Amino acid sequence: MTERRDPASMTREELTAYVREQGWPAFRADQIFGWLHKKHVQDPEEMKNLPGDIRAALKQEMLTTEEWKHLRSKEDGTEKFLFRLYDGQIIETVFMPYHHGNSLCISSQAGCRMGCRFCASTIGGLVRNLTPSEMLGQVYQAVNITGKRVDSIVVMGTGEPLDNYDNLIRFLHLVSDPEGYGLSLRSITVSSCGLVPKIRALAEEGLPITFALSLHATTDEERKSLMPVANSYTLKETLDACRYYFDRTHRRVTYEYSLVKGVNDSEAHAGLLAKLLEPMHGHVNLIPVNPVEERDFKQSDAESVQKFKILLERKRINVTIRRSMGRDIDAACGQLRRRAMLESNAKE
Repeated sequence: MTERRDPASMTREELTAYVREQGWPAFRADQIFGWLHKKHVQDPEEMKNLPGDIRAALKQEMLTTEEWKHLRSKEDGTEKFLFRLYDGQIIETVFMPYHHGNSLCISSQAGCRMGCRFCASTIGGLVRNLTPSEMLGQVYQAVNITGKRVDSIVVMGTGEPLDNYDNLIRFLHLVSDPEGYGLSLRSITVSSCGLVPKIRALAEEGLPITFALSLHATTDEERKSLMPVANSYTLKETLDACRYYFDRTHRRVTYEYSLVKGVNDSEAHAGLLAKLLEPMHGHVNLIPVNPVEERDFKQSDAESVQKFKILLERKRINVTIRRSMGRDIDAACGQLRRRAMLESNAKE
């Protein structure tokens, strides 16, 4: 990893200490923080009220998130960005306009080591964690490029957020800082495949975010066949951690359930899912699985998805079906990034 100090990943207190360490006047910290987190500037040369020597020093330290490719869906206005990082890694970010506001799905890692079989993000494994500034950079660049405010964030892109725990927590504090972007924590959702100790640690943070568990199965054996994390943590342990999260935060947990044709979308599966979640304070988000070239999973048909939803509702389970957005631009997680990295490596 880089030896740079990365000012955009520093809290205001840390940035103040850094400025003093450099021998600069203390008020420069507020100026730098404002340029980074209110005006979303990545090039210190644009920080016009800073002396040239400070701009030069910052240029040596800062990491950049550069636009590499930008696609816009003709179907629903979804916009997908590929951003190139300082070391050549490419990450995905998806901007989704809804009638209630604009949502941004960001990545937390370059690659992923969780190995979920229905996900393109994990093919090729984990390269490295993203820094807080690289997570923030996706938000700020999306705002700069679209000219629209991001009203909510879902940390559901490439990577397992809780596998990059410390950087995730720092990102949450920075993006919600009232002197910076100032996004309400209640407008942020963090999704995890189920790293039980980290779910419990997240509950202790006292942050009013929404937590989403990638569940996707109704038995331990089925979950193991889809998600290697299930070899480490049983369904009982995972749901107990979710119950603990609710007890500590009083924030309802979302349970994501990807429907795979002939694998987990039967009437029996709906009954088992309802039984599992009946005692939980939560919400089920049904997700017709996105086809992945390297996998043989198929998406459940619309009739099966609706039937599954109705069966859960009859058991008084709160449930919605996730709207599929940006299908014509490969907006599903991991697909475009993988193709882009293969093309980039081939050129090199």
